Amino acid sequence: MVLPVNASEIDAEGLGDDDLLRLISGGDRRAFKVLMSRHGRLMLALAQRTTGNAADADEVLQEALLKVWQTAWQWRPDGGAKFSSWFYRVVLNASLDRCRRKTMTPLDDVDDPEDESPSGYDQVASAQRHRMIVMAMDELPKRQKEAVTLFYFGEMSAPHAALFLGMSLSAFESLLIRGKRTLRETLRRRGIRSLGDVL
Repeated sequence: MVLPVNASEIDAEGLGDDDLLRLISGGDRRAFKVLMSRHGRLMLALAQRTTGNAADADEVLQEALLKVWQTAWQWRPDGGAKFSSWFYRVVLNASLDRCRRKTMTPLDDVDDPEDESPSGYDQVASAQRHRMIVMAMDELPKRQKEAVTLFYFGEMSAPHAALFLGMSLSAFESLLIRGKRTLRETLRRRGIRSLGDVL
């Protein structure tokens, strides 16, 4: 398919991701906007659930978008991966890297909040628990980690996540159960007994 130089000459909304990336590689900002409106919201939700922080999630997504803009010319439609799968991995890896870079502060070293409300302690405990979960996620086998991340952190439905990973729904559900069990065992060894509403 021969595409016009600029997406304004065509209906960019109707193009597939590969065609949009081809236009983006030529500097087409409208094609970039269409691609990001198609995938940005889900990826921002993934980043926010993984980092546990809206500001960090926004920075992760901005870094990922910049990477798409800068490397669009390298995209090969026949490379075997869908753009959505590649973009998901870019955002997930950037989110996990950001979590790893944060240092954990022992609860004993945390100052009381200025208003001395009990929610300050709860927020610090929740943030530390989140970091422990991220570290434990790194120990999961790759496919289990993908299943747990998509379902619990990426907020994908089981059928959608199964489709995303290219497997049947029953195979995905089995993988998710194994991943959740492994994660719970890993966290239990680290002293976390209850995951509350996380998993």
